[in-house]
Amino acid sequence: MDLTGKVALVTGSGRGIGREIAIRLAEAGASVVINDVGNPEPPNEVVAQIKQMGHPSMVAMGDVSQSVDVNRIVDTTVAAYGKLDILVNNAGITRDQLVLRMTDEDWDKVMAVDLKSVFVCSRAALRHMIRQRWGRIVSISSIVGIIGNVGQANYASAKAGIIGFTKATAKEVASRNVTVNAVAPGFIDTAMTQQLPEERRQEMAGKIPAGYLGTPRDVAEAVAFLASEEARYITGQVLTVDGGISLGKLM
Repeated sequence: MDLTGKVALVTGSGRGIGREIAIRLAEAGASVVINDVGNPEPPNEVVAQIKQMGHPSMVAMGDVSQSVDVNRIVDTTVAAYGKLDILVNNAGITRDQLVLRMTDEDWDKVMAVDLKSVFVCSRAALRHMIRQRWGRIVSISSIVGIIGNVGQANYASAKAGIIGFTKATAKEVASRNVTVNAVAPGFIDTAMTQQLPEERRQEMAGKIPAGYLGTPRDVAEAVAFLASEEARYITGQVLTVDGGISLGKLM
């Protein structure tokens, strides 16, 4: 999967899965723009790591749920590298609560960051991808958007929305040599899950047919493939990276 000469923007890539995706794309040869909001230290650390690998990288801070910020981020990327080839919509948050206790703010914030951002970032990126007649958009959904989860009606709705957006947009831009796909991770071993009690982690692993939690690298490998020329004939698809948990309970 050679991405030499390609320019990638990965939203929410200062930490966790987004960070691993950015590093994997850089390993494949891409110039990678790191986006995050809030503390600039984590994204700057990712840039430093990528530069140590000998690849160009830069930070473009901003709230990807806001069109003004997104247009600035994309314009900055194109000004620095001359184009934008790959967009990875990774930014996301959770505000877990049962529906009866969920506030309007809990719902609206998750929808803005997890779903609206996919729309505004893709719209901005497609203006360049369609013009150059080559592009890859990969959005990070979740198995929760496929099978649901208690206490995550907002998150599940946003992640299911990403799947619908992916399929519709893929049909619109396929003739321009632009593919649009989604990756739906399952239980991934991140800083958030590492904070859980070991008993809870073992319980989670026990529900996975593979028997263990995935890693951010597992997700990053799937993204790198979908961003590559090898995946040129794959569009409008959802690739689950979940160790089989979306298949349902084992007998």
